[in-house]
Amino acid sequence: MTLDFEKEKLVEEMKKRKPKKVLVQLAEGIKQNAPELSEIIEGLGIECIFSGETCWGGCSIAVQEAEALGVDLIVHFGHAEFIESDIPVLYMEVKDLLNLEPILKKSIPHLKEYKTIGLSYSIQHRQDLEKIKKFYEDAGKKVILSKKKGFVAYEGHIVGCQYEGLKAIQNDVEAFVILGNQFHSMGATLAVKKPVVLLDIYNDDVRSMEGLRDKILKQRMFSIEKLKEAKNVGIIVEIKPGQKYGSPDYLLEKMREKGKNAIIITMSEITPDKIMNFYSIDAFVELACPRIALDDFAKYPKPILTMREAMVALGEKSWEDILEQGVI
Repeated sequence: MTLDFEKEKLVEEMKKRKPKKVLVQLAEGIKQNAPELSEIIEGLGIECIFSGETCWGGCSIAVQEAEALGVDLIVHFGHAEFIESDIPVLYMEVKDLLNLEPILKKSIPHLKEYKTIGLSYSIQHRQDLEKIKKFYEDAGKKVILSKKKGFVAYEGHIVGCQYEGLKAIQNDVEAFVILGNQFHSMGATLAVKKPVVLLDIYNDDVRSMEGLRDKILKQRMFSIEKLKEAKNVGIIVEIKPGQKYGSPDYLLEKMREKGKNAIIITMSEITPDKIMNFYSIDAFVELACPRIALDDFAKYPKPILTMREAMVALGEKSWEDILEQGVI
């Protein structure tokens, strides 16, 4: 994996913004690059501190850390611009310079039945978009990019928490191609009703998501039934600014109307260890990233649901409504 951290842009932005102290966030796969980035930033006379907390997405901005440290700027590497905060944030996307042609060729047999494909990519491959489109067009495919909707930064860009851009084109395509990893393609297959084919770049694998959707939907129905039966319920609120989905006060009121003993719990990050400490809680509803509940079903000792799923358990929404709208 050869990465381009756009060091010239970094230097240019530092000189323009003139911060005295910065907090650097690195996505999980690139934390090993901290020393070389420190050398660049400190070489400009700027104090540089690195966040050791997990950073799974552009929504995961370390505002509390930045405030505690008194920094002037957060420099966030590895994701596209997502949210704004009171502390300025510089998003540095990071380009992957990998040759994609071999995996594109490998994908053609998986797409032989489809003439029109919807295309989405994770941010590190944006610079290759025109090459990717040309490859598929030369192979006789019509390519339609997912729309720029919600928090996505560009046409064709995909993020893990929402798929409105894919839903917007699903009536115009026969299948979707996702350049990324299972995180992105799993979300896509839950959001749209067309076949989804993943190009798993770093595992050099091409595979259909067929069958995965049904498996996950069964897990979600199981969790909903468990919440219906639960007496003690924990409503988890993450304190990061980009990790707020739904109203804890509204949910607390609805839970208590149904006779449940519900409490609100704050966390900086939801983990199995933290969940286990609340051993008297029968089920949890997380109002952070919906992917926590959907992806990590097997990790947690107690069922965890999203806000929308909780509304189904409480009789405020129907399961059919959620399926029609797309699970994510």
